[in-house]
Amino acid sequence: MTTLAQEPYEHEGTADRPVGYATHDVVNQPPPAAPYDASEDAALLEGLRREGAGWAEEGLRRLGLRAGSAQAQEWGELANRHEPVLRTHDRYGNRVDEVEYHPSWHHLMSVAVGEGLAASPWADDRPGVHVARTAGGLVWGHTEAGHGCPTSMTYAAVPALRRQPELAKVYEPLLTSREYEPGLRTPAEKRGLLAGMGMTEKQGGSDVRTNTTSAAPTAEPGVYTLRGHKWFTSAPMCDVFLVLAQAPGGLSCFLVPRVLPDGTRNTFRIQRLKDKLGNRSNASSEPEFDGTVAWLVGPEGQGVKTIIEMVNCTRLDCVMSSATLMRKTLVEAGHHVRHRSAFGARLIDQPLMRNVLADLALESEAATTLTLRLAGAADRAVRGDAGEAAFRRIATAVGKYWVTKRGPAFTAEALECLGGNGYVEESGMPRHYREAPLLSIWEGSGNVNALDVLRALGRSPETAHALFGELALARGADARLDAAVARLETGLTTASETGARRLVELMALTLQASLLVRHAPPAVADAFCASRLGGDWGHAFGTLPDGADLGGILGRALPGDG
Repeated sequence: MTTLAQEPYEHEGTADRPVGYATHDVVNQPPPAAPYDASEDAALLEGLRREGAGWAEEGLRRLGLRAGSAQAQEWGELANRHEPVLRTHDRYGNRVDEVEYHPSWHHLMSVAVGEGLAASPWADDRPGVHVARTAGGLVWGHTEAGHGCPTSMTYAAVPALRRQPELAKVYEPLLTSREYEPGLRTPAEKRGLLAGMGMTEKQGGSDVRTNTTSAAPTAEPGVYTLRGHKWFTSAPMCDVFLVLAQAPGGLSCFLVPRVLPDGTRNTFRIQRLKDKLGNRSNASSEPEFDGTVAWLVGPEGQGVKTIIEMVNCTRLDCVMSSATLMRKTLVEAGHHVRHRSAFGARLIDQPLMRNVLADLALESEAATTLTLRLAGAADRAVRGDAGEAAFRRIATAVGKYWVTKRGPAFTAEALECLGGNGYVEESGMPRHYREAPLLSIWEGSGNVNALDVLRALGRSPETAHALFGELALARGADARLDAAVARLETGLTTASETGARRLVELMALTLQASLLVRHAPPAVADAFCASRLGGDWGHAFGTLPDGADLGGILGRALPGDG
């Protein structure tokens, strides 16, 4: 008879299965995914070369191995487990307004800045350098997403700061540095700087023209003092911030350093850190300005115009980050199903699971390909290509709307591929799922971007010409695409605010399809056009038509599983 005092049964150990409790044997579970190569993505590498940054491939592959390493993956997990902590005062009662991060955050930031994922492209004249940065983000983002916020804002700050050349002369060399040097010190004494943004306020959100933060001129030309409260200012330990405030001449843009040139702390009182759904490694704060010293960037009353270029940059990074989440979660799902079995076969070999993965792979490739096309447009626009600038103006808003909208549904489906294993925090999938909605909200939610597309069409007719010029490059290659472009042309004649989302969705799908028809293998292009444009698709992932070449799609997206 068994008694409570008896020891649990132990089986005899072997080299592969050490002695342990029989009820705790672990079978039918995948090994850790790391290490893996985060750059092993045909769509990514082909797009890198096609958009003029083939010279960066060796470095990208090196970064991919580092991103997929066990160490870097652990950094991402730890930076989110140990969230930033706000210290408003020191032990003596002095106001310090500092945020403390886990060391893993600093490791991630050091690599990101050192690899040129912040503002360094603005100091590099090589064609394709902005594409190389975007590709680097698509790869290094496999670690975690939160630290991409300060690097993105720093990248976006430079073109806005150039509206005030005397300020750019002082700060740009430090913002474009590849040196990550945390801690608040006099900017001129540091080897590298990071920039943040303070735009939104609780009464307005995206409607920044309603901002109430005031800017009063001082006796020194170009210098003002600010008074007000910002609602969502991320990465508050950045060195400088671009802030919108109401000057006598209207809404204007200002540069606010955390530490003034004489070494004293500027007034930047952090009221609290946000308790966010995701993006938890990255501190987001509510700062209060009260006599805060600021320098005017651009003319008074032209604050929105000054930050437009900045918005173009950060919206591209939203598309990039959403595409990165898609690829990362597809890789995780693919790894799981190739190592797990059910009902007598590996999951990867079961037809319905193959349909789900292939459908996700189509979405991921379309997102990655569009991201790199947008990066190429940005790179060429910076170099003075007017046609690419017009395309960038409309296509970035289109991509921001659609790709970020697809992110949450995509990550949810990828999580489901892991079943209950994906629902537990240790898998990492819940973190990715919580991250996904942010990209649609940041830099204008879906409605803001859809209406921005209508605004571009109305105010800048050349944007429509640029978009249809791009679509025309694929004319005649697929009848379903040609029919969709015709519907789009008709839709533009009756465009309205009420139907803006439908119109922008069609723009995004035709644009993605045209890129895949021109650049992807037939299996990918045909299945995308059949499902997204031809109507041979259900309402969830995993509903591709029976004739889709699932093996061809999976063999490209997940090498070895075709």
